[in-house]
Amino acid sequence: MTANLIDGKKIAAETRKNLQIEVNQLVEAGVKPGLAVILVGDNQASRTYVTNKQKSCKAIGIESILIELPDYVTENELLNQIEELNNRDDIHGILVQLPLPKHISETKVIETISSEKDVDGFHPVNIGKMMTGQDTFFPCTPFGILEMLKYEGISISGKHAVIVGRSNIVGKPMGQLLLNENATVTYCHSKTKDLASYTREADILVAAIGKAKMITSEYVKEGATVIDVGMNRDENGKLCGDVDFADVSDQAGFITPVPGGVGPMTITMLLYNTVKSAKNKINHRNLK
Repeated sequence: MTANLIDGKKIAAETRKNLQIEVNQLVEAGVKPGLAVILVGDNQASRTYVTNKQKSCKAIGIESILIELPDYVTENELLNQIEELNNRDDIHGILVQLPLPKHISETKVIETISSEKDVDGFHPVNIGKMMTGQDTFFPCTPFGILEMLKYEGISISGKHAVIVGRSNIVGKPMGQLLLNENATVTYCHSKTKDLASYTREADILVAAIGKAKMITSEYVKEGATVIDVGMNRDENGKLCGDVDFADVSDQAGFITPVPGGVGPMTITMLLYNTVKSAKNKINHRNLK
């Protein structure tokens, strides 16, 4: 048995086509969705991510502005910049590219972004709404994974989902979104004893640990859906995930590749959230 490939590029392309139609409708209604991205310092990986986000915005007609700040910018200067963007009517989404220099509190930065423009889905208000099953901005990577599962018609309700990793960006919200879809969820992490005994029970296994090819076939139940969030380099410097793709492909029912799996969906859901924010503004305007 060879696993069915979940093609993130294809799903992302289809989702973006639909988003482009929505953007056109918003522009006709007098609202052009706008995303502001703040880049602090000159981290090369961050710059690459930001460039990709800007290209993706442009491709579907979202206005994207980039604010570049030096790594010695003070915390207060950054927070003031965010407040300015909070007050701008033409900006519907604000994203501060992480990581930030050590002298700046990521928590303070996230909490200063208006929850109504928090298209990353990290603000405590939006996390709280997600926890209680309310409509809100969901964190982009877990949201993208959820959309991939639904696109492929993979049943979630009543299934056992195991999340390996407990970050605030992927692991924790991923488990919550699957719980909201009626999965039974187990969280595993670096302190979990006998990891394989949990992962082998998973109908849906999400690997978000940041260790190249750590998940091999002995960790995977036959026929399971395996979602690989990892972005690592192998011994030859080649991009790979947390899952040993070649080894697990014969064991899994569905599997995401790296690259071309989860990655394209993360940026797509950022675009989705930005469009959603612009739609919220129109709805709010119509209610007045």
